[in-house]
Amino acid sequence: MYRHKKVYEIKYTDADAYDNLKLSSLLSYMEESACLSADELGFGYDDIAPLNIGFMVVNWYTEFTRPIKLGDKLEIHTWPLKVNKIIIFRDFEFFIGGEKVGVGTARWCMFDTVTFSVLPTGAFFKEGACDGYNTERSIDFKNWKIPHIGDSGCVYSKVIKYSDYDHYFHVNNTKYADFSMDVFSVEELKGKYVKSMQITYVKQCKYGEKLDFYRNDCGSYTIIEGRVGDEIRVQMKVEFDVL
Repeated sequence: MYRHKKVYEIKYTDADAYDNLKLSSLLSYMEESACLSADELGFGYDDIAPLNIGFMVVNWYTEFTRPIKLGDKLEIHTWPLKVNKIIIFRDFEFFIGGEKVGVGTARWCMFDTVTFSVLPTGAFFKEGACDGYNTERSIDFKNWKIPHIGDSGCVYSKVIKYSDYDHYFHVNNTKYADFSMDVFSVEELKGKYVKSMQITYVKQCKYGEKLDFYRNDCGSYTIIEGRVGDEIRVQMKVEFDVL
């Protein structure tokens, strides 16, 4: 069955202070692989942009059995699944030197790039267009809802600026990974790597808005929320393992 495959060498700018692959870099790789795969299959940017249609990622989930380090060559496999009326699923597998080291999955939706309203997948995908897509899953993950953590006290704030934007004039999804990880200190992350990560994008953020970040440690994992006022814009659930 179809898989898009691409190798990414972990460079200095992709790694954190402890030479682990940054979450934002991982999401950038995954987004690039997804876009290249969509190009191959005929629903890439050049195919949908003239129709005023764009793709927006709604959720990410990844889990790893080992850290990804500076100098590693990470091979990412990705493939789309058959679309439903609103959501498009895409799965991922991660390899280093032939060893499978992780899996991931994502949910995307289509939107009108003029009005920013969500579109049904039928706005582009016609009946039967996805019948040949993979049914194989990298992981059967269904627990997409991240619980609200309540008022745990703001940890820090971030004002949205030009460098956070993408070509849809809102914050690129990869940026939220860096924002969320900044609730941790450098000392807290020493000797650890991200074992699993889940992100939910609730609503886009625009230039000049102030995101306040809240954190709640829940045993083996931490939940982070980014809010504008009382409105949740992004949530992340992250679990660490020791090196």
